[in-house]
Amino acid sequence: MSKYVVTGGAGFIGSNLTDYLINRGDEVVVIDSLLCGKRENVNPKAKFVNADLCGCKEGSASMSSYLGLVQQEVEGANGIFHMAAMARVQPSIKNPSKSNDVNVGGTLNILNIARNLGIKRVVYSASSSAYGNASVYPTPEDAPTDPLSPYGLQKQIGEQYCRVFYHCYGLESVSLRYFNVFGERQSLDGAYKLVMGIFAKQLLDGQPMTITGDGEQRRDFTYVGDVVKANVLAMESPNVGKGEVINIGNGDNRSVNQLADLMGGPRVYIDPVIEPRQTLADNTKAKELLGWEPTTTIEDWIPKYKKALGL
Repeated sequence: MSKYVVTGGAGFIGSNLTDYLINRGDEVVVIDSLLCGKRENVNPKAKFVNADLCGCKEGSASMSSYLGLVQQEVEGANGIFHMAAMARVQPSIKNPSKSNDVNVGGTLNILNIARNLGIKRVVYSASSSAYGNASVYPTPEDAPTDPLSPYGLQKQIGEQYCRVFYHCYGLESVSLRYFNVFGERQSLDGAYKLVMGIFAKQLLDGQPMTITGDGEQRRDFTYVGDVVKANVLAMESPNVGKGEVINIGNGDNRSVNQLADLMGGPRVYIDPVIEPRQTLADNTKAKELLGWEPTTTIEDWIPKYKKALGL
């Protein structure tokens, strides 16, 4: 049995990863401030630590106190999955300083803890937002980056910190650039819900789906179970660990209008927001280095999602 730490383990992706690790017999410590995550998402067999990685949570303890608590729980771990973040583009545009504290400061703190304790490897949850409006589709990892939001920039800085910590301190790391993750436990409420969750909540409330711009912006939707498998492979693969950046995306995309068609129901169009026109992953590197393959499309999952919601 191995021990792993999942920061952000009360969140959408982190809780799914925690379940996977617990189900295969691993010991898991979940560290989450509950800024974005939900306590009920945490597997009861995991150890839950309500701690803040950046010191920006209202009423949080002093820096030395909370980092000491985190370090105590991390000690002896085989690896850390760093998923804690103030996620999504629009909240970062509204509050860039706070999101920077969480996304950059929190990442730096967890890397320092891992270095100090001699943890072998950190798998970092990065984002395809780093590409901005990419110039190449499908987009490979060596394509130019041009973030369009504080969130995209902050997640890219996290990748760079991971790489620097490998070169300076020998801390193994892998950064996974996720493309529009969907699946079980995706949020229907709050500032961090995805477009699918927004549509579902609106339909449940008897309202039309709101589509920004013309709805022809396209996204590479990636199933959370496939993202979980990518994380586990990145933690265990002997082929990586030197600060690599790897796309995790299906390698196909759908327009927001197509997604609305799949959900079914009335729609209205509203003013556009700052966002990339298209995302589309070149996932060749994930296949070659990790042996990873996506298994589930949005067409596979939405009928199950609608049935579970009673739509």
